[in-house]
Amino acid sequence: MKKFVRKSVSTGLIVAIALFLAMPGLCLAKTQFISIGTGGTGGVYYPYGGGVAEVWNKHVKDIKAVAEVTGASVENTKLCHKGETLFGEIMSDVAFQAYNGVDKFEGKPQKIRGMFVMYPNFFHAVALKKQGLKSLGDIKGKKVSVGAPGSGTEFMTNLILDGALGIPYSSFNVFRLSFTESANALKDGTIDAGVWCVAPPTSSIMDLATTHDVDIIPFSETQIKKITDKYPFYSGFSIPANTYKGQENDILTPTVWNTFICNADLDEKLIYDLTKAVFEHQDYLIKIHPFAKYTTPENAAKHSVIPLHPGAVKYLKEKGVSVPDKLIAK
Repeated sequence: MKKFVRKSVSTGLIVAIALFLAMPGLCLAKTQFISIGTGGTGGVYYPYGGGVAEVWNKHVKDIKAVAEVTGASVENTKLCHKGETLFGEIMSDVAFQAYNGVDKFEGKPQKIRGMFVMYPNFFHAVALKKQGLKSLGDIKGKKVSVGAPGSGTEFMTNLILDGALGIPYSSFNVFRLSFTESANALKDGTIDAGVWCVAPPTSSIMDLATTHDVDIIPFSETQIKKITDKYPFYSGFSIPANTYKGQENDILTPTVWNTFICNADLDEKLIYDLTKAVFEHQDYLIKIHPFAKYTTPENAAKHSVIPLHPGAVKYLKEKGVSVPDKLIAK
């Protein structure tokens, strides 16, 4: 008799657990765990991506998102293409070449789509004032960090210096460091200059400028024209005076928009819900970084350089935003 009772209790327990797990809203298997490829902790990608993850976790049902520290744009593109992160933050020069399978991605088009544009990045060529570097030509023979391996900064630096201005990597000593590493290397004299492609102000340069006198090397109008003539996804804008301590003048420099991408195969409703959450809670992202003011539906349609995911297109059209044919995925 005792054996019968134990068996009955066990059977009843199994049935109860099965019913519990089947109840709506309680099945853990419904939760989708997703990663966002960002960048290093010394730039803007990581906090911005963390903000997006928080918005999704709070406002999109059954989503658990996390921001991952990565090498940034190029690495994020490859991770997204392979489905290892599904989402990523990348610079639009990388997005254009990756989607089209040209230049650095020759013959290897990446399976990515845009969701929205984030904000423009400004090219910062930074040196300590005591180095006396006043123009890009002055970096020849110097020790220069061109950005972390696999980063959009390194990608953009190569296109601008070597591709547009005829300053090849062979003309200076190349270091590939993260933003935080570059700032520390400038402090201890390991390098003479470093490049950041970020939204100003960025924390690692701000921290450097509080303890050291720094220069941000300006570009000339002629240099900007050479760059934009060759690479139309770049523009020339100025970093406003007083963005950083000791910066008395506006600084003309190349800029490029950042694109938030997703894997092309993701579900339309999922991307619609995620896109909607970002735009409808933009105010939260602005608290993380003021440049999130550029994260708008209108800018997504105006400044995207690759086709948008159908879920993102659906949201933009619902908001009355005209989406150019070139941004409609075929």
